[in-house]
Amino acid sequence: MAQPSQDQPDRIDTNDKAKCESWARKLNVTQEQLREAIGAVGDNASDVELHLKGTRSTTNDDKMEKATGSKER
Repeated sequence: MAQPSQDQPDRIDTNDKAKCESWARKLNVTQEQLREAIGAVGDNASDVELHLKGTRSTTNDDKMEKATGSKER
């Protein structure tokens, strides 16, 4: 039997409840957020992580508003 390549990306198996729970904990999200992210970008763990981090990050507009107290652009 062939060994899987080390170059293959981690995949999140949505049919494996225990794995989904583990990934949700690892990524600090709910299982619903995990499922939504997988629906948006696929089951590649790196893509899911980047997608989730992007949805939680602040935008430059948010930073400017906080710094200046104004929403002006």
